[in-house]
Amino acid sequence: MQQPDTAAQIQQAWQRELPGVPTGSIGIITRIWRGAKLLSDERRRTLSRLGIDRATLDLLSVLRRSGVPYRLTTSELAARSLVSAGAITQRVARAEAAGFVEVSRTASGARTTGVTLTAEGHRWVDRSVTELLTAEEDLVEHLSPDELAELARLLESFLTGLHVRLGVPDTPEAGH
Repeated sequence: MQQPDTAAQIQQAWQRELPGVPTGSIGIITRIWRGAKLLSDERRRTLSRLGIDRATLDLLSVLRRSGVPYRLTTSELAARSLVSAGAITQRVARAEAAGFVEVSRTASGARTTGVTLTAEGHRWVDRSVTELLTAEEDLVEHLSPDELAELARLLESFLTGLHVRLGVPDTPEAGH
């Protein structure tokens, strides 16, 4: 007989200690939190191995997914990355110093008008995303195609409901 996982043990303990208090969410949220921690740690290790940080990969990925000419304003980058204008400024500066992006500025040089992915940035992001997605695919390969489809469907429904309940808009650009 298989032992209950830690989330089930926590849920059972609260049912025992606080009878009548709803504990069903523990079986979902605790498992999601633990899975997110494991996935976050593994992504950090993978990105470290690739020699790129999450913020730079996010910036380059947003530009790459934008399509030809792979150019966006800093406002568009901030909105699609779900970070502040200040954070985008820092990300762009690091990526520019690394040769991954080219920045267009006003004639006075005081204001950025656009950020464009360079050929080097294009190669770097393509290689990094390919390796990252391959590594992450390995993490879910123990699930059958039907299980993967069902899990994706359930997570989509869960996240949609969270966005509605919390009043937080969903954006397709956050993440990869």
